[in-house]
Amino acid sequence: MNKKIRIGITIGDPSGIGPEVTLEALDKFRLPLDCEIIILGDRLTLSKSGLKKKNKFNLIDLNKVSKKGFKMGVLTKESGLVSFTYLKKAVEFLKKGKINALVTAPVSKEAISLNRIRFCGHTEFLASQFRTKDFVMMFVSRNLKVSLVTRHIALNDVSKNIKKENIAATISLTYSALKNYFGINNPRLAVAGLNPHASEDGLMGDEEDRVIKPVIAQLKNKYKTIYGPLPADTLFKPGFNKEFDAVICMYHDQGLIPFKMLDFFEGVNLTLGLPFIRTSPVHGTAFNIAGKNKADYHSMLEAVKLAYTLTRNKLRN
Repeated sequence: MNKKIRIGITIGDPSGIGPEVTLEALDKFRLPLDCEIIILGDRLTLSKSGLKKKNKFNLIDLNKVSKKGFKMGVLTKESGLVSFTYLKKAVEFLKKGKINALVTAPVSKEAISLNRIRFCGHTEFLASQFRTKDFVMMFVSRNLKVSLVTRHIALNDVSKNIKKENIAATISLTYSALKNYFGINNPRLAVAGLNPHASEDGLMGDEEDRVIKPVIAQLKNKYKTIYGPLPADTLFKPGFNKEFDAVICMYHDQGLIPFKMLDFFEGVNLTLGLPFIRTSPVHGTAFNIAGKNKADYHSMLEAVKLAYTLTRNKLRN
């Protein structure tokens, strides 16, 4: 395979830890011969975070950060707009074929929203820009993979958003990614129930019998190795022990609390369903430690490594 893998990286909110962890991660990243890194950001911000004269990447300096009034570690309307500008430029690069994978450092939804921009997150924004109907947030680490049926919604709204088509899409995209990107021939998927003890045959809610079980039964004809709905409180130990290749969770915290407890510093967020590979670290902007040289870069490093590996596998297929 002679095609160059071009990975774009947006540095996120310039006032957060994004610039710092990006530079640290790339300093540790062993750049393959068939890989090119393109950073979309600001030289000023990166310079404050330790930019060197010689680097393993090409910098697209968008020059959006004002020298006057810029403060590291402070949530501002201006930094929110700048981070959104980086992301829009990345979309432009993807559509023009200038990059074929994207790694996104963390942004602040609050800071972006101060500019009257409706922004639910990278995942939803990228899906809208590429008119992707079915997409999934998968979290990847060495020992565990977790996919979410619902994402950034209030807990009170979860039950009514647990729909058959959402569950089916999550299972299908997860199965396909495990097979085509990760090279697992017969992926084993564990599907969590929504209620405690997966409702114990309807004693605590009916979502399992009414919605989840029929989907699993229907997909069993296509995917033989799907199991569930299983009680979420006992599901993650066998998942961590690799008795399953991925766990399908019904809502955000059901999957993310155990995942981040086990792999916070090396976990990666992977978006499934997009026409390109997109990854990100699992942490946020961490304004409280930005500019203090305290941020851990390992999740960002793993995000870059995963973007390269999966894009290489995607191109080979």
